[in-house]
Amino acid sequence: MKVTVLGSSGQIGAYLTEYLTKKGHTVTEFDIVKNKKQDLTIIPNQDLESVIRNSDFIFFLAFDVGGSRYLKKYQHTFKFIDNNTRMMANVFHYIEKHHKRFVFASSQMSNMSYSPYGVMKRVGELYTKSLKGLIVKFWNVYGIEKDMDKSHVITDFIMKGFDSQHPDPDLFPDEYKKVQMLTDGTEERQFLYAEDCCEALETVMENYTDFKTEDPLHITSFNSSTIKEVAAIINGCFQRIGMTVKFEPGLAKDSVQLDKRNEADMFITGWWIPKTPLDKGIQKVFDSMASELIEDLSIHCGYNPSSATNILRHSTKLDPHTGKEKE
Repeated sequence: MKVTVLGSSGQIGAYLTEYLTKKGHTVTEFDIVKNKKQDLTIIPNQDLESVIRNSDFIFFLAFDVGGSRYLKKYQHTFKFIDNNTRMMANVFHYIEKHHKRFVFASSQMSNMSYSPYGVMKRVGELYTKSLKGLIVKFWNVYGIEKDMDKSHVITDFIMKGFDSQHPDPDLFPDEYKKVQMLTDGTEERQFLYAEDCCEALETVMENYTDFKTEDPLHITSFNSSTIKEVAAIINGCFQRIGMTVKFEPGLAKDSVQLDKRNEADMFITGWWIPKTPLDKGIQKVFDSMASELIEDLSIHCGYNPSSATNILRHSTKLDPHTGKEKE
């Protein structure tokens, strides 16, 4: 099948592109990171229309979004609202024009009217319903991220954990010797490993006619964990390679979801079930990030990486020459 992934360089999009390619689909990537002409806010956009016209299926994953730090800072700005409004108007126009099957990536926050991000996702759902597409609601998908300015909590904690290991007090004063959490860590989230998410998305695509626009397709692990529990798992990953990280809870309560909790609908489990436990998924992300970050510590700060690197290579089957996971 000829599939277009809009937002192919994003956290989910990068995983999905690789996953679908390995499964034998012909995948067209479309993302401003790869080509400035692939800016979905450009109206009209002939490149966008061309890829949509020539595709059998569209995954609309692109959005101006990031983790809690990013949303707290930007979601109330004109640029955030304008970017997402323009992207949706643009993409849905061409989908309607060429009558394409598609999935719109929404969020479990789409019913949270106090959140501009949630409202934008709700608008996308209304577009999708008008075009008889399918809506998937993501619940805190995690995996490797390329843009750390928009990082989500798990990759953010891992990155900051390695930052706290820098031994140079001039480069990294005392305030960098710990990981300061954004909140008190008591809020709960349902985290889903990105590879499980890809499997769910392929399942929805391949069983497209089984579903209706109104179906509650919640893509989640269906298990809740607190941010403190996530920090404890990540600390265990550090301890395993001989490092200790101090995660210090903040005083603030959750300001992004205001501790509001939705109930995940298990409708999709008739077709798909998540496989990866949170601790195993976090370990995979940690190991992938660690091979590069340990090398960075060694080059810039004189950190001796030998023992940590040996542990990583033994446990994750990393290639000893490239530091990448073996096939």
